[in-house]
Amino acid sequence: MTDHRFWRPFLRSEDGSSLVEFAFVAPIIFLAIAGIIDLMMVLFVTSLMEGGLQSASRLGRTGFQPAGITREDAILQEVNDATVGLLDTNELTITTSVYPCFDAIGQPEPYVDDNPANGSYDPGEAFTDVNGNLLWDSDMAASGLGGPGSIVLYEVFYDWAALTPIMGQFFGPGGKIPLSVSLAVRNEPFGTPAVLLTGPAGPGTTGC
Repeated sequence: MTDHRFWRPFLRSEDGSSLVEFAFVAPIIFLAIAGIIDLMMVLFVTSLMEGGLQSASRLGRTGFQPAGITREDAILQEVNDATVGLLDTNELTITTSVYPCFDAIGQPEPYVDDNPANGSYDPGEAFTDVNGNLLWDSDMAASGLGGPGSIVLYEVFYDWAALTPIMGQFFGPGGKIPLSVSLAVRNEPFGTPAVLLTGPAGPGTTGC
């Protein structure tokens, strides 16, 4: 017959209860710390990207041409310098889009909606070829850095790898967080007449 008096001291003892409770709470605490670390790094890197883009846009809008390097490479170098080596330049994407005015950013090329009149562009309808590629585009931008007086939209994209594997599981393939920043500026009149995108139909057809 079992003597219950033998087990009573153990049943009453609370030694080790704190350790058991911590074992349940610890994963949640570690996950929260990992999330805070990754969030702070994302905010920090995004801020650096914004600073680098501002520096790059200042360089681009002046038309400055460094010796032995293209304007595009100089802009990439500006962003790389501003992010203090935290970003892999081979994985960094910088796009520049030229528009006739600020209001035209992201807008489609104007067209005559009459064949049929359904609120969207259909092949064969007349349109203003703003970017000069002989095609109708849902975004009228032309690629490049533009000329004097042009409106240029700078965009930087980068997939930031989560620092902690735990948090990486909550993001996309490879545990990477897509980061992006953008900035629109008007180029300065650096020595030649302003270059505006107006299309073959002339000024006024783009809403600018």
